[in-house]
Amino acid sequence: MLFSSTLRRTEETHASSRVSPDHRTFLVVVDDSKELKAALRYACRRAVATGGHVALLHVTHPAEFEHWMFVGKRMRDEARESAEEVLQRKASLVGRLTGRMPALFVREGDPTDELLDLLDEEPNISVIVLATGAGPEGPGPLVTALTGKHAQRLRVPLTLVPGHLSDAAIDLLA
Repeated sequence: MLFSSTLRRTEETHASSRVSPDHRTFLVVVDDSKELKAALRYACRRAVATGGHVALLHVTHPAEFEHWMFVGKRMRDEARESAEEVLQRKASLVGRLTGRMPALFVREGDPTDELLDLLDEEPNISVIVLATGAGPEGPGPLVTALTGKHAQRLRVPLTLVPGHLSDAAIDLLA
């Protein structure tokens, strides 16, 4: 599987994971939220319905032990390995649902900044698909940021899927 990686604004690309200019690309941010399932299913169903493609982005948090170079590097390496494992599992699901493997991106930093930077770097991403939180905490920090102070930086539509929807309800909508 191909991964694109940006670590602290230093480009460290192992292999390009560019999205296809010939297809509509639905970008899903992969995290550990339970709402991810709704966003992923919706993006897959829309990709199939429109002849499109899915891309997955996973953002890891920067290592806290920067002053101990070895420890910081090891923490970054472990976070990247964990992110790649998560993306592989989600990519397998996307492959089953769409018949095509997604483009995969791993970044380190602030999720909002990394998402917006990826949009700048990948002009073929057509739509961002996020699910809203179903609990009393609100829609989630990324949804809040992208519908608030960062909304003007979006160059593509943002699709918000209610995180509490069932698979059947998502299938009807998509």
